[in-house]
Amino acid sequence: MTAPEVTLLVIAKEPRPGRVKTRLTPPFTPEEAAALAEAALADTLDAVARTPARRRVLVLDGSPGPWLPAGVEVVPQCAGGLDERLAGAFAGCDGPALLIGMDTPQVTPELLTVDFADCDAWFGPAADGGFWALGLADPDPGLLRGVPMSTPHTGAVQRRRLDGLRVRELPLLRDVDTARDAAAVAGAAPGGRFAARLARLTAARR
Repeated sequence: MTAPEVTLLVIAKEPRPGRVKTRLTPPFTPEEAAALAEAALADTLDAVARTPARRRVLVLDGSPGPWLPAGVEVVPQCAGGLDERLAGAFAGCDGPALLIGMDTPQVTPELLTVDFADCDAWFGPAADGGFWALGLADPDPGLLRGVPMSTPHTGAVQRRRLDGLRVRELPLLRDVDTARDAAAVAGAAPGGRFAARLARLTAARR
């Protein structure tokens, strides 16, 4: 099975002040945190747009904006907790799929180009104990429902759900949650929109 047969899913919130990246406030204002979220989402979608794929789908809570590149479909998130919304994203797929969020703007097409020829799943652990990517050759929403989200053990619980499957690991990445995370991620991807936006906001505070 070749990578272009894979559906790439991005689950995200519309970057509106007060609704995204609230752990960045302080030191940033809600408007600045939303601007950083928008830059992170734009970087993420740019990487997705440049990755060979069968479909590219943004599973969105909110409305699309000028940050949406051509060639990316938009579908609404379903109701419920994050586990239900992730499960719902996979439920809309009829073939192999890789799901990521908007918190890792350092992703690249190379990281997102996965092949299911010799595995059933891909798992990308996050430094905070969660996971930044999950790929399933045969999307089963039941593998996500009931997984406790946003805890230090989320990744471990989700990884155990994959027991019995042939799993390949993606590199450990750091999510953007706090200002310290933002600085580290910007340093890992200095040429992106996120790093540029963070640099402008930081310079304005001096």
